[in-house]
Parts: sequence; C-alpha cells; structure tokens
Amino acid sequence: MQPRHFISLLDLTSDEFRRLIHRAKQLKTNKDPDFQPLKGQVLAMIFEKSSTRTRISFATGMAQFGGSALFLSPRDIQLGRGEPLQDSAKVISSMVDCIMLRTHSHEMVTTFAKYSSVPIINGLTDLLHPCQLLADMQAFFEHRGDIEGKTVTWIGDGNNMCHSYINAARVLNFTLNIACPEAYYPKQEIVDNAKGHVHIFNSTEAAAENSDLIVTDVWASMGQEGEQKKREIAFKDFQVTKNTMNIANSDALFMHCLPAHRNEEVTAEVIDGSQSVVFDAAENRLHAQKALLEFLLC
Repeated sequence: MQPRHFISLLDLTSDEFRRLIHRAKQLKTNKDPDFQPLKGQVLAMIFEKSSTRTRISFATGMAQFGGSALFLSPRDIQLGRGEPLQDSAKVISSMVDCIMLRTHSHEMVTTFAKYSSVPIINGLTDLLHPCQLLADMQAFFEHRGDIEGKTVTWIGDGNNMCHSYINAARVLNFTLNIACPEAYYPKQEIVDNAKGHVHIFNSTEAAAENSDLIVTDVWASMGQEGEQKKREIAFKDFQVTKNTMNIANSDALFMHCLPAHRNEEVTAEVIDGSQSVVFDAAENRLHAQKALLEFLLC
C-alpha cells in the first residue's frame, strides 16, 4: 500500500488539518510520559539546510513518543556523493519508519516520496514550508479560535512561507493579503490555484487593513545572503512596524517563523510586543509535528 506523505498542506483535507491542530493542542496540554505510540520506530532526518527548530522538534517529538531519530547530513551518507535519489529513497526507507527532509530542491522531496516505502515529510524546501504552518495555525487557534473567514496579511518576500500561507488559505478557508515588491511576488501558479483567497498589494498599509494576523519572514532567506543589500533596498517599505499593527484589527496577532532580524523585516517593538505569538508558534513546532507523526505512522 502506498504510504501517506506530507509534502504540502494540500495533502490534507480541511477536516484533517483541523484534526491535526486540535490533536496538537491536546498533546501540548496533556503531557503523558507513558504515552509512546511510536515505541521502536525510527525517523530518518535528512538535512541539506541547517536548522534549529526543525531538528530539535522532530528529534524531541520522536523521543517523547518512544521512538528515535537519526540525523543524516549529505556529507555523511552516499547521497552527498552522487547516489541517485531513487536509490537512496529505496534503501533508507527499507530501514526506517519515516523520512523527513529539509533541503533546497522541492524535487528532491517529491522524488523521495515516489520511491519511498514509508511516509515522507517535507521539513522545508525552497518552494514550501508546511510544517511551520501547522505550528502557526495551532497558535492562531489557541489565541483566537478557528481561522476560517479571517484575514491574514503576509508582508515581504513571496517565498516558501508565503506559498504555504497561500495553501493554508485554500485548505482552511481564510483570506490572505500579500504585500510584496513586484519583483518578489509568489509563484503565479500557486496564486492562481488559490483564486478567491489571495489578494496582492504593493502597499503594506493597504494589505494590513482589517487583518486578524500579520506575518513576515526575513528578507533574504537561507542561500540568498549574497542578495542581502539588494533586498534591503527592495523591501525597505515592507517592514512590519507598530503602525502596521495599528492599521490591522485591534486584536491582531503577529507571527514570524524565525530566525528574525529585529529592526529589519520587523521592529523589535512588534516582535517583542504583546501582540506577538512568535515564541508560542515556535514551541508548537514540537506539538504539531508530534500530531503529524502520529497521524502518518499510527
């Protein structure tokens, strides 16, 4: 039987997404050390991109569920010496119960999924970051209830996080305003597939009006450090400030997937302020991914 993979939020139905959120909330509240549904199971974690939250949350989640996690760097396995992806997928999946990949190429994850005999989890690619959305949506549900019918504003680069917010808007039925310089718009195909849910603005202020959640990310993502100066110029009018939050609804929340550059894409006043739930969402990476692991492996 073909295993169930988690490569995109579109791999979930609306009901499944909400069930994962509610299960993550339960796991966060009810920490039972005797509950070990993944006892004896092994998660292989393949990292081409460095990580703090992804590595710690998946490894801790497996340990708390009675399983174990293997950290695999391309430098340490044959994958880094040119072994075909399909061969690596077949071999690794024959020895473990699940594979999580955090990598540059989205094609690497989809190829692994095609040839793997166990579930594949997208821990991040240059195209999508669905695991972060599980945690972000859990944080919103915890603080404000269901997000259906709400308005979210994304400010900044049309990157993998922006793409995943677009997909979340489709699955959970909310409106997504995107404020972004034209040269950095999200992929048109992803936007087109979310018609009715997504609106693109050239003005941060216009996008933030009547918003229930403001979200941003670094201007230069991992691997784009050489573009830092160029991006600082392009995004200078796309910073989340106290004024941005004042334009949004009075009870609007602020999120950022971290790591953050204070006083660049967001002012310190906002990220460290009372409307910020950045660190709630960061902790939720553990609980949401435990719910995901349980969903895929039990």
